[in-house]
Formats: sequence, structure tokens, C-alpha cells
Amino acid sequence: MTHWFHRNPLKATAPVSFNFYGVAGSPSANKICNDLRTTRARLLEMFTDTTCNPEIMKNATDAYFSLLQGFIASLDGTTQENKLRFMQNFKWTDTLQGNTPSAQQDAIFELISMAYNVAIWHTKFASRLAGKENVTEVDAKDVHRSLKFAAGIFKHLKEVHIPRLITPAEKGRDLEPRVIDTYIVQCQAEAQEVTIARAIELKHNATLIAALAFETANFYQKADGTLNTLEPECSSKWRKYLQLKQHFYMSYAYCYHGQTLLSSDKCGESIRSLQEAEKCYSRAETLCKEYRQTKGPGSTAKPSEQLFFTKLGGLIKNTLQKCERENGFIYFHKVPAEAPQLELKASYGLAEPISFEFPVLSEQCTPEVYATFDLTKGAKDEKAKPKREEEVIKPMKEPDLKPQKDTGCVIS
Repeated sequence: MTHWFHRNPLKATAPVSFNFYGVAGSPSANKICNDLRTTRARLLEMFTDTTCNPEIMKNATDAYFSLLQGFIASLDGTTQENKLRFMQNFKWTDTLQGNTPSAQQDAIFELISMAYNVAIWHTKFASRLAGKENVTEVDAKDVHRSLKFAAGIFKHLKEVHIPRLITPAEKGRDLEPRVIDTYIVQCQAEAQEVTIARAIELKHNATLIAALAFETANFYQKADGTLNTLEPECSSKWRKYLQLKQHFYMSYAYCYHGQTLLSSDKCGESIRSLQEAEKCYSRAETLCKEYRQTKGPGSTAKPSEQLFFTKLGGLIKNTLQKCERENGFIYFHKVPAEAPQLELKASYGLAEPISFEFPVLSEQCTPEVYATFDLTKGAKDEKAKPKREEEVIKPMKEPDLKPQKDTGCVIS
């Protein structure tokens, strides 16, 4: 497939026992605690299991989140906070900040952090699927859906749950707007890459492809702009990726816009558009090298040497040569000094996040069982620790997802 995606590492977390000795005052309450522990451990295993697919992931997430809701939802018929919400301390690392965790004694912090990892997993699943040698149409649809689903999770967390936290997100951490907004826009842009590949494969008109490429380049530019005030040591490599993708798709846009101009007998303007495509492509090529040389989380791949990249270079060269030949034989148009202004709007194919909702409360979590949790008996006075601690949490052992050999097949 003609895709290669940058990925940041998964968030890592400290084990959680949910051992509420004395507080869980009934067998049913104890069972909820035991099930929380086992379903959490199972979900964490799924993040690094290469055999896991979206259906398996959904089953694992539903099992855990439906129980965790019992520590968040109001179960006593009042509008007051769930008395169990602040019982357990949770520790999570961030995708950009290494292995030093943030900690909050808040079940909503756990809900957000775990769901964040689910979204990251969907982007990694999409990347792994897109890197296969022979990608089917079904695979392409799964890549497209996983990216839009991830965007939907990030969007839901940002709009609904992060504002509920008592302790606000620290700057540069996953839950602050600059980082989560970048993830949302990146997922949308990558989903549109799949749409563009499909449009090219089916030989849709050049105007539509140019518009989609232009919109996608703008998405990448927006994502890069969102990160520009983040500390360079944790964002530089990510930004190089966003910049190279921006210039790559601007090159695509100018290339296909040039084809549209040629079909309208505007050969001089077409040549200038193709020249601008060459310029953008050259800048993308430079950024590919800079990306590989920049330290930070992400791939060690050589994107400029992969077929998805070199194929565009050949297309631009051949199309420009054709335009120059036509101009020398037929049109004799003057080539403008200024590149054409791209004011392209795609009417079709734009990727929107898929709406996401957490599963409903588990049937185990009834008001009667909730009443048997007694915070006055045996509860440890575990005050919320500082969010940033000196301890280090080991990163998740993620499978090696290096891109496989690219055959140049978009959809087989």
C-alpha cells in the first residue's frame, strides 16, 4: 500500500490491584474488584498482542470500561460524585515524555488514560495493516475506519471527560489540548490518504484528487502548527513527519491540479503548477532525511526510499515533460512566474471522526452492591500523590512494526 505512518509509543502504566480490603463489604463487591483487576490486565496484554484485531479489542475494552463505570457513574440516585471515584491511585506515562509517570487518584483519569491507549492502538493497527505487501480493499477499509475511530475516541475524551478532571493536564502531557488536537487531526489526515489512494486507483478525475490532496496537506499543516509551541526535545521528530507529509501532499495537489489545467488547455499554467509540485516534492525529500536523523520516538524507516514516495516523483517528472512537449508543439503559452493559487475544496472523501461512546454500566454494578462499599472501614488514607513522580515505569514491549517491502500496490 502507498502509506507509511509515524507512530509514538503506547502509554505505560503501573499495576493496579483494586484490593479494597474492608471497604468491599460483600462477595459481589469483592467480585467487582477482582474482575476489574483481571479485565485491566487482559486489556493491557491486548495492546501488544499482534493477533489482536478491532473486534477482540472492543470486547476487552467493553469488559473493563463497563466495570470501571461503577467507580464513576452515580449509583445512589443523587447528582453527587460516586464515592468510589477517588479511592484508587493510577499512574500513567505519556506518549511524548518518556517513562516518568503522571499520577492521579481519580477513576476518570484512569478511564481517559486507558481509552487514550485504545485510540493509539487503533492507529498502530491501521499502520500495521497498511504496511502489508498485498493490501485488499477490505484491508484498506479497515485502515480507514480504524483511523477515523481513533480520531473519534480522542475527540470524545477531549470534549467530555478531560474537562471533568479535578487536576488539570500538565503542559506537554497527553491530555493537554495541543497534543490531543494533533492526534485528532493526524488521524483525519491519514484516513484521507487512504481515500486519495483509492481515488487514484479508480482513476477518479484529477480535480477531485487535487482537492483531496490539498485538504490533506492543510490538515498536516494544522497539526504541525498545533505542536509548534511544544518543547522541541519531545516533539521534533513528530513535527518532521507532519511537515514532510504536508509538503508531500501539496506536491500531489499541484501535480493533479496541473493535469486539470492541461485538460482545460491552460498549458503554461499547467507547467508552472508542475514546477511547484517538483519544488514541494524536493522539500518533502529533504524533510524525509531530517526526520530520519532527528532523535525521538518514531520509526527509523527511510520514507524517501519507499515506493509510495518515489512513485510520486516519477509521476511529476513524466507529467511535466508531457506538458512541456505539448507547449512546444501546440500551445506556445508563456509560463507564469507565480505558482497558481490553490483554492480547492473537496466535496467528497473528507474523513470525519467516528462518534465514540463508552459502554454502558456493567450489570454487576447495582445500587445494592454499591451500598456495600463502606469507605469508613479499612480504607487506606492514600492521598493523591504528585502527578509527576521520580519513579520510572517500564515502557510497553511493543511488537516491531517496521514497514514491509512496498510493492506499490494500492488496493489489490
